[in-house]
Amino acid sequence: MSEKTAVVVGVDGSEHSLRALEWALGVAHALEAPLTVAHVRPEALQLGSARIASLGPAPEMPDTVVDALAAHVGAKAEGLDVRYASLDGSVVDALSAAARDARLLVVGSRGRGGFKSLLLGSTSRTLAASAPCPVVVVPHEARAASLEGGARAGRVLLGLHTDETPDEVVAFAFQAAKRRGVPLEVVTAYPVPPSPALLIGAPAPALQVPPPLPDETPELVGLTARRQEERLRPFTERHPEVEVIPTVTPVDAAGRLVEDSREAGLLVVGRHRRHRVETLLVGSVAHAVLHHAACPVAVVPPAV
Repeated sequence: MSEKTAVVVGVDGSEHSLRALEWALGVAHALEAPLTVAHVRPEALQLGSARIASLGPAPEMPDTVVDALAAHVGAKAEGLDVRYASLDGSVVDALSAAARDARLLVVGSRGRGGFKSLLLGSTSRTLAASAPCPVVVVPHEARAASLEGGARAGRVLLGLHTDETPDEVVAFAFQAAKRRGVPLEVVTAYPVPPSPALLIGAPAPALQVPPPLPDETPELVGLTARRQEERLRPFTERHPEVEVIPTVTPVDAAGRLVEDSREAGLLVVGRHRRHRVETLLVGSVAHAVLHHAACPVAVVPPAV
């Protein structure tokens, strides 16, 4: 198996990870890529195995989660090269190592631990911010759009900042749309100038009225659309078969992406280059869509 083309999916037996596994199976079939189903053993089981091993030779303890998942996958993996991996270490470190040369790492929005009310677990958030390859976070049922059709369902969404989004992110989105045979909607935000009413000192309380919303500046909309078209041109020329739906929106790109994700199959955003503060790696738009999007979200790192 060529590890450089593998899709890796992190599983723990939870309903969330089973949804991620189903999505990963679909994308592995679409890519004709090998699939690694990776389970990081619970800390208690790791410690128990280490203590038993310290006493002398002993049979390897079975990983019941891996065994159950292999039975669950069954015929769904027909035609795929599937490997099941039982890993030790912290979940983030072990999955990051397993995905070091992978094409894609797929995880659920959260695992068995944590509060049920959370829409995104700390492990998924950390992997999206730090994994060495693109990470797809599959939302759990509480906020997910229909996944009927699997990895090929729905159009692809791309959040594009014309000056900051790396080429790797744009290329990933175009390739995903081409592979699925669906349109690519590209969402770019433009800044709305503040209303003059907001720049003037407030009158007496009795005279206060809600300030009018600022008008959308046609020049600003046109400028943003031109910059978006110029930024996309090398990719549209390379992929003329991909239908591109250009969208410009005032200020809140994340809000538009979340809204449109209800009818999308995949949402693609970029990851910032390394920063001392890990939580800033994904940026505010990626952070928002990871928490609220209704479709799987791909967070694509820049080239090293």
